[in-house]
Amino acid sequence: MKMKFLAIALLPFALAACQSSDVQMVKDTVVNVIQQQNADQVLTDYQWSYQPAETQTPIVLTFAKQDQRLSIATGCNTQGTTWNLDKGQLVTGNLMSTMKACSPELMNQEKLSSSIFEKRNIAFSLNTTEAENPTLTVSNAKGEKFVFQGKMTPEAQYQTQAEIIFLEIAPETKPCTGVAPQTCLQVREVKYDEKGLKTQVDKDWTYFYSGIEGYNHVPKQRQIVRVKRYEIKNPAADQSKYAYVQDMIVESEIVK
Repeated sequence: MKMKFLAIALLPFALAACQSSDVQMVKDTVVNVIQQQNADQVLTDYQWSYQPAETQTPIVLTFAKQDQRLSIATGCNTQGTTWNLDKGQLVTGNLMSTMKACSPELMNQEKLSSSIFEKRNIAFSLNTTEAENPTLTVSNAKGEKFVFQGKMTPEAQYQTQAEIIFLEIAPETKPCTGVAPQTCLQVREVKYDEKGLKTQVDKDWTYFYSGIEGYNHVPKQRQIVRVKRYEIKNPAADQSKYAYVQDMIVESEIVK
């Protein structure tokens, strides 16, 4: 997903007329304008994380194209607003937020997020020179810049929408052999009706040879995990036809 920057062709003219600080301003503006036509796609193809020094939990941005919603995980509460791009700026609306009690550090982090994204026209720039490590830089009202690191969403990576499944995961793992000897989770599929009531649980445990991205197995803990399953186009001969990504933990129980 690399993008060509025309900024290189314009910089010699800028250098002749500007001091170094002005050159950076010109470069940022050119990058912003050039990327405007593709910026909305880039924003929605990635999740964007900024890690403040004061906490261990990042601020994470998720841009949705379908309803033009921006979801912000602040580390404690989740904020939400509308977003769109206009004349090279990121335009946001009024923030809404959940109201959980947070530690003082996370409350400050929430205030930082609000100061950037609360109903503003936000100067921003995207750097997608490295598709695996893009950056989104945004500025607050004071002109302070914050750099968010991008991670491609599974939908963009696999170019398909997920199927939602529920897996009950046993407390113990077992030795198994796929392409090579390994350790497997033991799982069985669970199904729910529209009211959230269980309608079916597979009788037998089966070995799960694939990994679940984002899932950390805890011994002696039985869990039911909501999983997003993506079909892989043209998988390798020794590769599963599906990729699995943890969506959320539905149930968790310590088994003695």
